[in-house]
This record gives sequence, C-alpha cells and structure tokens, in this order.
Amino acid sequence: MKGQTLFRRFGFALSGLGFAIVRERSFRTHLLATAFVLLALLLTRPEPVWWAIAVLAIGLVLVAELLNTAVETLSDRLHPERHPEIRVVKDVAAGAVLLASTTAVAVAVIFLLR
Repeated sequence: MKGQTLFRRFGFALSGLGFAIVRERSFRTHLLATAFVLLALLLTRPEPVWWAIAVLAIGLVLVAELLNTAVETLSDRLHPERHPEIRVVKDVAAGAVLLASTTAVAVAVIFLLR
C-alpha cells in the first residue's frame, strides 16, 4: 500500500468496513447495538464524559470485531481445512471480541446504576 494517496487508502478502509457489514452478521449486530446505545444517550442526555466513555467502548467493540474478521478471513484463506493451531488463532481473536463486548456491557451497567 506504499505510495498510495490518502484518498485511495481511505477507499481501502471503507472497502474493509463494507466487507464486514455485508459478510459478518455479528458486526451488523454490534452496529445495531451501537444505534440503540446512541439513541439511549440522546434520550437521557448524560454528561459529556459519558458520551466519551460510550464512544470509546463502542469503538473498542467494533475494532475488535473488525480484527476478528480479518484474522478469520486470512486464516480461512491460508488454511481452509481444519487445523488445531488455526482454531486457536480464531478462538483468541473471538476472545478479544468477547472481552471488548463484556467491557462495553460493564460500562452500560455502570451508567445505568449511576
């Protein structure tokens, strides 16, 4: 990707996001959850710090999901048949999504209990 214009690199990034939206049901689920969280924040009008915390938690989950998608896609391409080490790689990536999602839920619980 060296030598590409900034505009072209943004195009690659948007293509990756589009891939995740079209091909990954869990990414779409996280986007739907994001919409609900943002709607809840709009309705409750919390202090700006809560907006910042929510945006960071949402970003964490979506980034983890994108990285998981990248790992799974690359793993499937490089080693299409089942392999114990590939399974571990995929499980670790999925674990990152689980941890990020759990963190986001914890933020939501703390917000609701404030």
